[in-house]
Amino acid sequence: MKLLITGSNGQLGQDLQKACRTRRIDFCAGDVEEFDITDLELIREVVRRERPTAVVNCAAYNAVDRAETEFEAARRINALGPENLAIAAEEAGVPIMHFSTDFVFDGTKKAPYLVDDRPNPISRYGESKLQGEQAVASHATRFFIVRLSWVFGIAGINFPKKVLEWAQNRSAIKVVTDQVSCPSYTVDLVGPILDLLRLGAFGTYHLTNQGHCSRFEWARFVIGRARPEVAVEPAGADEFETTARRPAFSALDPAPLDEVLGRLPPDWQNATERFLKEMGVIR
Repeated sequence: MKLLITGSNGQLGQDLQKACRTRRIDFCAGDVEEFDITDLELIREVVRRERPTAVVNCAAYNAVDRAETEFEAARRINALGPENLAIAAEEAGVPIMHFSTDFVFDGTKKAPYLVDDRPNPISRYGESKLQGEQAVASHATRFFIVRLSWVFGIAGINFPKKVLEWAQNRSAIKVVTDQVSCPSYTVDLVGPILDLLRLGAFGTYHLTNQGHCSRFEWARFVIGRARPEVAVEPAGADEFETTARRPAFSALDPAPLDEVLGRLPPDWQNATERFLKEMGVIR
């Protein structure tokens, strides 16, 4: 197996490369400087030159609020880019794995979303990600669409890091109770990702840590472990001014991932605890 990994500088891309080294899996990785996924001819040339056995797209535009006013930028990276990768992969006769998001759902279901539930994004970011899913499914014969949610890892910006930043020099922070989903630790994602690629079990999957929680519950867990002297106070989403709407309940049901792999990642509490240790915040 040889993987062509785009978005190599991101949270997922970095941990995927570490996992490949650990498993002694050959890979070629690059970010926008090396693999501009919005340039079809460049991507075709890279795929021809590197001759991967699979393309793994970790590149994404994740600025949810900015996507409301920068939709063309979001669309180019989240929809056109995956389309180009799918075209190049199909021409080379190799599969593609593309990562999507819980934000393709509107959050009104009140129960974890199944892989075949109908998407209905309520933000331009979610719309761009859904277009990416559709482009991959339209242009590739063999593909994986893997939806993630509330991703966090050592590289880049994420919610636990923001919570710790908010808690600096404050006695209390406010966090919303009416946004619920599944935290997803990149360290726990990369094993199942590589296993799916190895098995060739194509299709759509939901990959997260087990269980779901509100932003408030997650923040309270982080602060309770790292800064217990800081109070975490509940708030409603309407108390914060954001450009984009967020789904109220976008937890993802893991089926059929557990049946295909025979296991699921650990629960989100276990994952968050290990993440805080990896950061050196707790022992």
